[in-house]
Amino acid sequence: MKKLKILSIALLLVITACKDEKKVKYLPESTGAINSLAVVMDNELWQGEVGDRVREHFAAPVVGLTLEEPLFTINYMPQSVFSGTIRHSRSVLFVAKDSTSKALLKKDVYARPQNVAVISGSTVDEIITNIDAKASEIIETFKELEITEAQNRFRRSLNKEQALKNNFGITLDIPSAYRVGKQERNFVWIDRQVPKGTMNLVVYEMPEDYFKSDTTLVKDIIRMRDSIGAYYIPGEDIPGKKNHMVSEKNLAPHVYPVEVSGKKAVEVRGLWEMSDYPMGGPYLTYIINDKGNHRKLIIEGFTFAPATQKRDNMFELEAIIKTLKFDSIEETTPKE
Repeated sequence: MKKLKILSIALLLVITACKDEKKVKYLPESTGAINSLAVVMDNELWQGEVGDRVREHFAAPVVGLTLEEPLFTINYMPQSVFSGTIRHSRSVLFVAKDSTSKALLKKDVYARPQNVAVISGSTVDEIITNIDAKASEIIETFKELEITEAQNRFRRSLNKEQALKNNFGITLDIPSAYRVGKQERNFVWIDRQVPKGTMNLVVYEMPEDYFKSDTTLVKDIIRMRDSIGAYYIPGEDIPGKKNHMVSEKNLAPHVYPVEVSGKKAVEVRGLWEMSDYPMGGPYLTYIINDKGNHRKLIIEGFTFAPATQKRDNMFELEAIIKTLKFDSIEETTPKE
């Protein structure tokens, strides 16, 4: 009797599981290059003001690059072409003339993971109004998914070196192509070779009270970067000169409040150069308020690859930095 009861329960669980499986919609894996965007709309809209407004928002120049590059690489297509595997694109923007005015985001419509934004209106002006109202949110949502996708890709093969854990009590998910190139007191430099140059990550810390005032924040950031560059990041040997990395003199960096690993931080995007040599590129710096360890933790990514596009290089560095995890405060040894 007991065996019969157990068998009945097991059979009930199997039937329930089968019913649940039928409710789950199978979706293929989404596809596409990092930072690519499928834009679907009628050719008439694409060639007119609506298309111009879409390009203005979604192909706007990325801040802090040496060459003008768009936020997303747009793959335009009319709705008649949007079928088959093209529907599996990770990020999709639908724009249409319709009696219903709407601007919304949907997830996992044709594939997984996927973001699909739908914008419509009964007139061109109404569509443009909806684009303007929703573009920032859509862009942020698309970017978050692209960051996650980039992280998933490089997590397949990670660097196992312990320099960051040993020196700062932190971990980053760093692709195995990167190697620790310099490790000194309060400074770790990790880099990888790319065509025509290198991609770089540097980590160091500053006193908790280093930044005294919001009114001098930009000046203090530049002063900090230039002092670190002078001490740790030398350039080509120039007789009679101390050639080293500095912030670009004629262009102020862009500074934004953000959160990294649940901590308040500042994101800085700008250009670097060498003090006495014609060499430079973009940088992305995060200044993280690590109160638990009484410090400002600085993580910077920068690229050197002259005459090449660097959007995706810098995006990879951003994705790496956003994997930041802190050890427990007890495990982190304060610097003397």
